[in-house]
Amino acid sequence: MIEITESDFSLDEMVRRAKGRGVGAVVTFLGTVRDDGISGMEIEAYREAAIPELERIRDEASRRFNLNALEIVHRVGELYVGDNIVAIVCSAAHRDEAFQGCRYVIEELKSRAPIWKKELKNEGARWVGREGSRE
Repeated sequence: MIEITESDFSLDEMVRRAKGRGVGAVVTFLGTVRDDGISGMEIEAYREAAIPELERIRDEASRRFNLNALEIVHRVGELYVGDNIVAIVCSAAHRDEAFQGCRYVIEELKSRAPIWKKELKNEGARWVGREGSRE
């Protein structure tokens, strides 16, 4: 499943779907809004381009790391400290493949998907660039 949504998601449901008879490892990544001196953030996505790009990333990771299942959910809209932003769930026969697959997906998503964040502060807002990001 690849999804861009304004709604929160269930990591438990994603993990449940990733399990199976041939699965020996399920690795999750959950990105949240951290208290970095901000009150929240606005996330925007160019869905018509982001979904196909996320599908390409999923297909690359699945082939490269022999994944059994891979789901990606990314939220858009206004989010606040502690809210979920993105979830990635990878399952594979072995833990190394699942870990590598999950790491590959988040790194590629950050560099390739047309998804942007604007930090909201009391003194104003600023778009967060990909260059020098500490996420």
